[in-house]
Amino acid sequence: MEKLISSFDNTKLYLNKEVPDNCKAVAVVVHGLCEHQGRYDYFANLFHEAGIGTYRFDHRGHGRSEGEHTYYSDFNELLDDTNVIVDMAIAENPDIPVFLIGHSMGGFTVALYGSKYPNKDIRGIVTSGALTKDNKRLILDVPKGMDPHDKLPNELGSGVCSVPEVVDWYGKDPYNRKTFTAGLCYAISDGLKWFTDKVKEFKYPVLMLHGEKDGIVSVQDTYDFFEEAASTDKQMKIYGGLFHEIFNEYSKDEVIGDAIHWILNRI
Repeated sequence: MEKLISSFDNTKLYLNKEVPDNCKAVAVVVHGLCEHQGRYDYFANLFHEAGIGTYRFDHRGHGRSEGEHTYYSDFNELLDDTNVIVDMAIAENPDIPVFLIGHSMGGFTVALYGSKYPNKDIRGIVTSGALTKDNKRLILDVPKGMDPHDKLPNELGSGVCSVPEVVDWYGKDPYNRKTFTAGLCYAISDGLKWFTDKVKEFKYPVLMLHGEKDGIVSVQDTYDFFEEAASTDKQMKIYGGLFHEIFNEYSKDEVIGDAIHWILNRI
């Protein structure tokens, strides 16, 4: 089921909810910068085959959601939009566990979400190539003092994946954004600073996944997050040779399967 729903400030977010009969769990899936929920169709289908329903949504300013394109005035908009979907998933599935999954900027979102909302009825969180420190300084080195609405070119394409077809379609996908705003970068920078202390309050069960050859978000971000998170149930897996979008790489079935296996072990 696909529809527009109202977020905390009445911004309309595009939601794609797929919950097959007799699901054992549901997962809220949070996408990355400049992309959209539709890029997770293959991922979601494997989840459905395993008996896990999915709630996917487009971030504000992304895909088919409302909002100025790729603009945030505050990093909390990412967390609070996600919270609306999480609350919906929990309310609509009272008898089965809810998990949260985020890739890249979505990984940033679910990591910070875990610290801001420590008492949600969430069984666990999965991160993929999560921006939790920006050791590569992709965002932190965007010059300060720009107009927050100024647009920067999206040059992520060639670095997202080692699969040429994925890179080719990334550039052609009509729902991918070709630019992102300075304001988005400033908001995420603020969030990273906030998380420097708050990471110690992250206590959810967590699986951290990362491609060793990620040229966009340093694998060091995940090493640091793993070291600093207060979770007692935490696992990390680094995939040798894989780039940023590990859910789209040649070995995507293995990576997605690892996430599914981890979830099923916590039901």
